[in-house]
Order: sequence, then C-alpha cells, then structure tokens
Amino acid sequence: MNKVLGVIPARWASTRFPGKPLHLVAGKPLLQHVLERCREAKNLNSLIIATDDMRIATFAFEWGAEVALTSPRHRSGTDRVAEVAKKATKFDYIISIQGDEPLVDPHLIDKLVEKLHSDRKIDIVTAAHPFENPAEASSPHQVKVVVDASGRALYFSRAAIPFPRSPSKIKYLRHQGIYGFRRAVLLQFVKWKASPLERAESLEQLRALENGVKVHVLITDKGSPGIDTPQDAHALEQKLVRAQRRAFSR
Repeated sequence: MNKVLGVIPARWASTRFPGKPLHLVAGKPLLQHVLERCREAKNLNSLIIATDDMRIATFAFEWGAEVALTSPRHRSGTDRVAEVAKKATKFDYIISIQGDEPLVDPHLIDKLVEKLHSDRKIDIVTAAHPFENPAEASSPHQVKVVVDASGRALYFSRAAIPFPRSPSKIKYLRHQGIYGFRRAVLLQFVKWKASPLERAESLEQLRALENGVKVHVLITDKGSPGIDTPQDAHALEQKLVRAQRRAFSR
C-alpha cells in the first residue's frame, strides 16, 4: 500500500501579514486550525509542519505536531515541502497543504490521495471550485484554471480565463492551492528552473505544465478561503463566531 505524507509549510516573514501562522482566529492560532482539520483526514499516514522559524516550531510542538525545521532560503512553500519529501523516503505521495487555509476540507485531502491511487497517469492533483462571486474572477489575486473534458489542467492564470465573450455563460474556476504529488515528480519539479510562463504570471504550477507534467484538477462545490491579510483573518473570525452562535441556538 502506498504511504502518504501530509506537509503544511509555514513561514513567519509574510510580506503582507508577518507572523500570520500564529495570528489568533477565534482563540486559536491560524496554523493550529489548519493542523486540526488535516488531522481529520483519513488517508494521511503522517503529518508534518515544515517551518524555518522557531517561534512557529515551539507552538507546533505544544500542539503535539511533528515538525521539520527547514532552510530559510526557500523561495516557495513547494520548495519547503520538497526538502521534507527528499528525506521522507518511505512515502510515495506527498500532500502539500497551505498553512493559511484554516477551513481546508479533510475530505478533499482524502480525495486527492484517492485520485493518485486510482490513476497512475496523474503526476500532480490539485483542486478548484466555481467562484461564489463571479466578479472576483477579475482580481489578479485570485488564480483561475481551465480544464479539459477529463479534468486535466490546460492553464492557470491571474487573468480571467476563458475570455468572456458571453459573460453570463462563463463559470470561472478558482484554483485552490492544495496539491497531491507523486514524490518523484515533486523532487523533479523543484529541480527545474522557473519557466517563462511561471515568471510572467508568478505561478509556480505553470512550471509543471511547461515541462509536460499532467496536473489533474478535482472540481469541488466550494473551497476554503486563504488568509492573506489581517482583514481576511478578521472576516474569517466573524464567520466562525456566527457559525458558533447558530450551533448553540439549535
């Protein structure tokens, strides 16, 4: 049976939100929310927080998490995940889970693993969902993806793709930054140089497409919001408080 490692990359020095992983949301650090959701997934054999910051590591140890201290020189979360994967020789699949998506769905994590199990032709699997507000598709901060009839990614972009000749007929897909890799593919991916399209869009997943890697996209009904700014964290906290009130009122 193939073994699966989940890795949550976490760094302190976010440009827009320094210290984000330990920012309190509804009484818990953001990263702890992510960890607890990931622990609900059934298809992970092991789960590691990968960080270069002892403040994050200290808290993670208190939560009972396994921690890998990684290089501070990594340019991306994927590079950090790959450092862990390189040493994790007994694992076949690596699931990279964003450390700033506190509502990540554990069932989605399981589905990524199941897709890698069921189709040997897939090298990388990720996820996307329709925009709840189609107007958000015009934002360059929201990454869009288009797929073929089999669910394979054709292109990722910060632009609104496909071009809306008839806007009312377009259903844009928002890419969610969660990935399932075959370990060998991940280790090869980080060896490749940044590709022209990747540099143009500042989207590292385009490096995979430009090198002929098949990326399958699981389409879900809804996704989990990423937290990029303190304002995002505040909005999430209000959402969680409302949900708790509804639960107590039943």
